[in-house]
Amino acid sequence: FNFTKMAYDRRNLNLYHRGGGGNPLPSSYRNKALLIVAATALYTAFLYHSGGAGQFLGTGPVAPDPNLAAAARNGMSTMAASNRKLQVSTWNIAAINNNPFEYWITYDENPDYEKIMSAIEAFLENPGNKDVPISAVFTEDMFSELEKRMDGVGWDNVRSYWDTDFKKRKIISGFMKDPLLGSKRLASMPDRITNTINVVGSDEPVFRPTVINMFDGDLSNLQLWWSAWEKFMFDTPVTIQKKDGTTTDPVYKLLQPIKRAKYPDITPEEEKASLPLQTMCGAIFDAILVHMMNTVSEPNVWQSLKKTMVENLNRQKVPHTLDILENVYGTSDIITLQEVSGSFIDQARKRALGQQFWIVSPREMDAVRDQNSVIFLKKETFPAGPSAEITEIVENSFEEGVDVPIAKGDILAITATDRDGIPFVVVSFHGDTNGLATKPVLSAVMKGMSLDSALITHKLVFGLDANTYEKAKPGKQQDVLEWAKHYVSYDLTSCWGDVPNPSNYTTFNSRTYLQPQLNKACKKSDKRANGDVNPKDFILFGNGDFKVANTWKDNTGEKKYVEDMAFPTLNFPSDHGILATVIEPIAPAE
Repeated sequence: FNFTKMAYDRRNLNLYHRGGGGNPLPSSYRNKALLIVAATALYTAFLYHSGGAGQFLGTGPVAPDPNLAAAARNGMSTMAASNRKLQVSTWNIAAINNNPFEYWITYDENPDYEKIMSAIEAFLENPGNKDVPISAVFTEDMFSELEKRMDGVGWDNVRSYWDTDFKKRKIISGFMKDPLLGSKRLASMPDRITNTINVVGSDEPVFRPTVINMFDGDLSNLQLWWSAWEKFMFDTPVTIQKKDGTTTDPVYKLLQPIKRAKYPDITPEEEKASLPLQTMCGAIFDAILVHMMNTVSEPNVWQSLKKTMVENLNRQKVPHTLDILENVYGTSDIITLQEVSGSFIDQARKRALGQQFWIVSPREMDAVRDQNSVIFLKKETFPAGPSAEITEIVENSFEEGVDVPIAKGDILAITATDRDGIPFVVVSFHGDTNGLATKPVLSAVMKGMSLDSALITHKLVFGLDANTYEKAKPGKQQDVLEWAKHYVSYDLTSCWGDVPNPSNYTTFNSRTYLQPQLNKACKKSDKRANGDVNPKDFILFGNGDFKVANTWKDNTGEKKYVEDMAFPTLNFPSDHGILATVIEPIAPAE
């Protein structure tokens, strides 16, 4: 289900289209559905006619519409009398990470994983006599071949940099751990641009020959790697989508100059030669990775391990995630998801999930990052489906002059009426890394609802990755207890109560040494202390509307959470746990 237009206008009623296909409702609910559709149409007509939901009526909360308030009250009474409960689940399913080695995972099935990752850590932290000159790994012959290629495309010659500097550097102390090289982005920039390239006309991206992506070619020695790398950069045409159409070029043409205005550590001379310099540094970086892996492990061992990890963590991530939602959390009435790709939505609608749920995506999807907040509504519980998307109301309710760090697709807010006639506002939200948008977004939701005579009668259910921290850096990260005080100030509570336990974690992830930002790498012994182990995920609702019957978290896909376990794992495909709660209505006072 996707809303094609946002403005509140009666003409819009015919512009919504629904996904999923098949018979949307169990036969026992069809008649009730017709009644609810009629009620929803009357409610929506009122909403539009009254100017509701799209404009603010003054500066303070408005009086609730008495008819809608009565319908909400009666619906809550009916729900309470029938002992019906609501199961709500939320999950940041996490965008696909193309580097299977980037984060420490729990891989008990194969002891080679811990051995190899620990050996790479030791290689980088204490290389000893393994800290050889770059020319012993990326050889003189390799540089000469690269030089010929770069001269051939008209770039400045960088042999002087090679002869007087780079070839003499040590691979670890002089290159991999050189902070200045990092701040100049000479190795990380080409990795970011060429690591994984999405191409037009293919579901499968193109991968640079390197250890740290899904490349599945043979990297068992440096000569095999170099032949594949050179061909990839200079002889492989890729067709990519740009704003003004598609272009087909060799990979090297995707590289961008590194500007001193943005990266001031780069010198004027280096800026002028930044294209060939970053190409050379990118080749050196990949050569060192291949050299390290073949030094600490037999090629057939680490390449077989990588193949298994790629299959489970990357290629099967979407099907595995959908299996868990379908088979374990299909009993939910509401599911809020974050960091969802367009492909994931399409695949969900084609499965049994599309028969069981209205699958609602934002009207304005994030096509660049391809990470969107999405809502699943159980068709049995919400027979008429979603009524309207009100994301724009939320975004228009931010405090004047305050810069809120959100991106397109982070917020999805909708209205829907359940089978007992209770009107709901359901919100899914993905907070920024530091959690600084979380409080402003909740404030905007509450403001938007309070200024509309229809929305003010709705019951809020809000599932989110709040990105809150147990020990936040003051002014730079959102403290979890301060966040709790914020939602309590709106007379809301959470599945964790009014005062959540700061050590009730829903994430446990930390970076390894096999990724470009070594300053963020965690030693195996420091995974717990230095990793992202925090209480980040929440489900909010009105304190006077519902009370918690049961709450659980899950990092196994089996409704169980293993504390002190790094994840994802081969069996659990996200770096966020699933959070689920069963809430029961509080019958309104007579």
